[in-house]
Amino acid sequence: MTSPAAPAAERIPEAVHRRRWAILGVLMLSLLIVVLDNSILNVAIKTISTPAPTGLGASQSELEWAINSYTLVFAGLLFSAGLLGDRIGRKKVLLGGLAVFGIGSALAAESGSPAQLIAFRALMALGAAFVMPATLAVLMNVFEREEQPKAIGIWAGGVGLAIAIGPITGGVLLDHFWWGSVFLINVPIVVLAIALMVWLVPDSRDPNPGRTDPVGVVLSVVGLVLLVYGIIKGGELADFTDPVVLSTIGGGLVVLAAFVVFEKRSDHPSIDVTYFENKVFSAAIAAIALVFFALMGVTFFSVFYTQSVRGYSPLQTGLLMLPLAAAQMIFAPRARLVVDRFGNRATTTAGMLVITATLALFGTLDADTPIWWLEVVFFFMGAGMAHIMTPTSVVIMQALPREKAGSASALSNTFRQVGGALGIAVLGSVLSTSYRNGIEGHLGLLPAGARDAAGESIEATLGVAAKLGARGEGLVGPANDAFLHAMHVTAFWGAGVALIGAVVVAAFLPGRPPAEKEGAEPELARAES
Repeated sequence: MTSPAAPAAERIPEAVHRRRWAILGVLMLSLLIVVLDNSILNVAIKTISTPAPTGLGASQSELEWAINSYTLVFAGLLFSAGLLGDRIGRKKVLLGGLAVFGIGSALAAESGSPAQLIAFRALMALGAAFVMPATLAVLMNVFEREEQPKAIGIWAGGVGLAIAIGPITGGVLLDHFWWGSVFLINVPIVVLAIALMVWLVPDSRDPNPGRTDPVGVVLSVVGLVLLVYGIIKGGELADFTDPVVLSTIGGGLVVLAAFVVFEKRSDHPSIDVTYFENKVFSAAIAAIALVFFALMGVTFFSVFYTQSVRGYSPLQTGLLMLPLAAAQMIFAPRARLVVDRFGNRATTTAGMLVITATLALFGTLDADTPIWWLEVVFFFMGAGMAHIMTPTSVVIMQALPREKAGSASALSNTFRQVGGALGIAVLGSVLSTSYRNGIEGHLGLLPAGARDAAGESIEATLGVAAKLGARGEGLVGPANDAFLHAMHVTAFWGAGVALIGAVVVAAFLPGRPPAEKEGAEPELARAES
């Protein structure tokens, strides 16, 4: 089968073309707040896990749900949000999504319990789901095809900017204000983005949009929630043979299978599964999902390593992540030049192998490892990501016609978010199980109830140790040792997943295309499955 080719599109109106770079700036600001929120939260999770009044006393499983409630709603609604933007106009969807995201941020800042935070994070995700695909869809409709790879590279570099600003901003806020300030900071950015968008961004829509698919949306969200719940519960109990764990994981897989069958038979599916018959398109999507599976799961524990084991403050932790962000900002806009010289296959495979190596290096970190070594690992991790995200985004976006840009963007972001959610669930459960197995032998003197709670995470153990005073000091060393061992196990799991991604892209992404004649259809869009 031949993948959907991009037809010869009409030239973009001159008035829009002249302000295309200013429009890109506004789109990146909108993208910034969506990514910024998660990068800020990564620094704040330890503070949120601290008992009140400093934090909410969230357990590790509640922290995972605070992240995954956002991720699952975001991923479940992305494709329908992309279709809605194609139907009623991307600008309208962007404005509405930003408003909902801002309201959810203000409510999350005032959460009085982990359950409220989880709920309000889901509301934030509802708004973000309408922002993310629309930004890339608008980009594809204000830049001519020859400028799209450069614009996408700059857009991807915006992710690096958010990763840089987020942890540092979160660290500064947590040093001076209460934990909720990391969410409240989104509100003024939302107001500025809405004002600039009303002024600068043109509206666009698909002249032949698809119909929304509420049944598909419900099936996908329910299936993912059941699957992720079962995985997280298994890690919390350190027992994946528990009947509740098995039934929820099995139920999630059954519902997701029903979702695929329904989508294949529907005349207006949420996800057009025929796109995946193109091996190039499928490999690019798989690369994004696998790299975020590995990265989200591993970065989840890196905050506990720097703050709990190494004793750094939230601000210092944010500064430690600067090399990762700097590498993305440096290399993402230039990755297209590497693709031009070596091709998508070589560039993306090399990026995946770099990610594999950096995740494996996390498995060598100890309590006294020189901190500059962690900085080197973060820098190469960012460089690897830059050489994955830019070429795969170009492959995906140029595989579909411009008027379907919202759908292409939604597919890319859906699988990125699903990959990230499963990464946090699976690798978070590996971390929890390994940590509990490592610390259990040192909790024998605690009451049964406290023993179970103390074994869930390093923060829980250290919290119990602090309450015991001098009697609890003997738990600190074993807690650090158990966490480091669990981190090493989890890192090697993540490296294995990234290696699978390297094999996939090496096998299926196209190599360096032959020189194209002027006006010829790009090789990526013509690729045979």
